[in-house]
Amino acid sequence: MKIGFALALALASAIALNWGYVAQHGAASTLPPLSLRRPIGSLRTLFGHRRWLVGFIVGIAGWVLYVAALRLAPLSLVQATSAGGIAVLALLVPERLTRAERVGVLVAMAGLLLLAVSLTGSTAGGRGTALEVALWLTASAAVAACVAALRTGAALGAAAGILYGAGDVATKAAAGGRLLFVPALLAAHGLAFACLQLGFQRGRALNTIGPATLLTNSLPIAAGIVLFAEPAGPLRVAAFVLVVAGAVLLARTQTGAGSGSAGIDASSRGMRRRRGGMKRSSASAPNAETTHTAAAAGQSANGSDARMKPPRAGPTVPARPHEREWTAK
Repeated sequence: MKIGFALALALASAIALNWGYVAQHGAASTLPPLSLRRPIGSLRTLFGHRRWLVGFIVGIAGWVLYVAALRLAPLSLVQATSAGGIAVLALLVPERLTRAERVGVLVAMAGLLLLAVSLTGSTAGGRGTALEVALWLTASAAVAACVAALRTGAALGAAAGILYGAGDVATKAAAGGRLLFVPALLAAHGLAFACLQLGFQRGRALNTIGPATLLTNSLPIAAGIVLFAEPAGPLRVAAFVLVVAGAVLLARTQTGAGSGSAGIDASSRGMRRRRGGMKRSSASAPNAETTHTAAAAGQSANGSDARMKPPRAGPTVPARPHEREWTAK
């Protein structure tokens, strides 16, 4: 009974988290462009949108449900249920999935399920050294910066997943008594949040949220193997290969479709066309003042010509008979 309730919480958590992501994506894609140079204004814009705020609150509730499920059931079982989150995401996104996206979802689900199975019987592992954790966080930040430099929705989603995974590693280190990693985990989660929101304005929901979710779930397990001496095996290696392959498939579908959402691209193209039309019309249309000056000059020239030239003689009309008689008299 206890395990069943925990799995129900995990399923509800997956639904809430992914619905929250989709709602945030739908709201952020309609907002004015966000910028890291204006963090306060961007946050005010996000939290001032009702739909985005609802999605954010639902996502926080999903995270609380996930923590509650972990307190009632082993990590392997909770992770196995949460692995269905990518399928929930595929059902919630408003866009129609392409064939490559469907394959990517199936491959990623298979990889997450293998990861969950590989966690069965795992030991707690070691603590890892502070230097190793710091090097992992530094490498994660560098890789995330290189990926985010591509500025596509999929790239920013992947960068968010890398940073969220780094934040989870820092959380585990801080939970072990190393409070020096608390600023690192706060910075990692803050930057991941920023990357994800920027990605929402540049890519489709599945192409942005999918890589973020996959990397957030898989990278902490990889860090557990490398840093905390958790056991590894061929099953876990195969799971990582499938997860990475699924993330690549989801990212490549956006590369073929364009770097931004259709609405944003269409509006930006329309704005560029309108601006170009205004520039062409302003360059080709004569200035009103110039036209008036030219007209006045023409009138002045015509007037001076009229004063200088004598009037033309009209046609000669023969006199009538009575006029000739009166003239003779």
